[in-house]
Amino acid sequence: MTAEKTERPLLQFAAPRRAKPARHLADLTMPERRAAIAELGEKPFRADQLSRHYFSHLTTDVASMTDLPAAAREKLSVLLPPLLTSVREMSTDAGTTRKTLWRLFDGALVESVLMRYPDRVTMCVSSQAGCGMNCPFCATGQAGLTRNMSTAEIVEQVVSGARALAAGEVPGGPGRVSNVVFMGMGEPLANYKAVIGAVRRLTDPAPEGLGISARGVTVSTVGLVPAIGKLADEGLPVTLALSLHAPDDELRDTLVPINTRWKVREVLDAAWAYAAKTKRRVSIEYALIKDINDQEWRADLLGKLVKNKLVHVNLIPLNPTPGSKWTASRPEDERAFVRRLELHGVPVTVRDTRGREIDGACGQLAAAE
Repeated sequence: MTAEKTERPLLQFAAPRRAKPARHLADLTMPERRAAIAELGEKPFRADQLSRHYFSHLTTDVASMTDLPAAAREKLSVLLPPLLTSVREMSTDAGTTRKTLWRLFDGALVESVLMRYPDRVTMCVSSQAGCGMNCPFCATGQAGLTRNMSTAEIVEQVVSGARALAAGEVPGGPGRVSNVVFMGMGEPLANYKAVIGAVRRLTDPAPEGLGISARGVTVSTVGLVPAIGKLADEGLPVTLALSLHAPDDELRDTLVPINTRWKVREVLDAAWAYAAKTKRRVSIEYALIKDINDQEWRADLLGKLVKNKLVHVNLIPLNPTPGSKWTASRPEDERAFVRRLELHGVPVTVRDTRGREIDGACGQLAAAE
């Protein structure tokens, strides 16, 4: 593949040009923060103090930053502009699953979900407002792409969840975010630069970032092959989740239209190369759709494609969107699919269907709004 061809897909799926959100501390590396603060006429070490307030104390209230001189607080507040406004919040599972619909500065809508389990707290975040991948069973895909999110807009979703946990607003007492999955609205690798920036802010140690383990971060993709290769070279041991949804090109061309550009074998080869380079197990995401992709012969084909690889198959009972012809597989078909994969020695689990009562599938709240 030539260098020219490698770059084209990343440009092809770029969002339309729009006004950008205000520059935020979380958009910047620590050296960039120091330079920005020096430009404001303050000492560069103030960057460490401001970063500690945002990433460790989880606050943007400059009035509470009493270690900063009053005059400096006013000037530095420009690096902590408001990014997300809560429009709606819904909860289920006795309050331990919370979905929030956010409005961005330009009116674009995105969603995030906080899920608290006994041993961890996972945040599912959006990376784009809408999505350009056009998968027909996905509410976000049917909405189309509005724009890419900035690094700070992505990070602020996690920081907002962390604030709620630290304040004891989520049942179970004060806690912290341990896992982040880029499985909300958007195709993360189509917004590559901002997503990598966000991953680094999330995983950088305090006060540079939130200090979440990179092994607790999962980046999903429908299979942008050049970007998968690029991600493998970042030196970030995050989990790659490949949204496959069909093991054969004929069906995947329909379910995941990007497959007309990169076929199943090519996408899987990129995933195996990622696993070889990072030593991280690849997660194969497979939404089970009634009478569409849940046949036993397709389970056999999937098993043959992925057996003996550093892989785990994550079967997802489809969370249907209102009015859609696509719906979840019958329980007996789901069980048969699991059995066929297990016969091939493939590690497989069925994802917990949290959030169904609150329109948990990405894009559903935004579509309703």
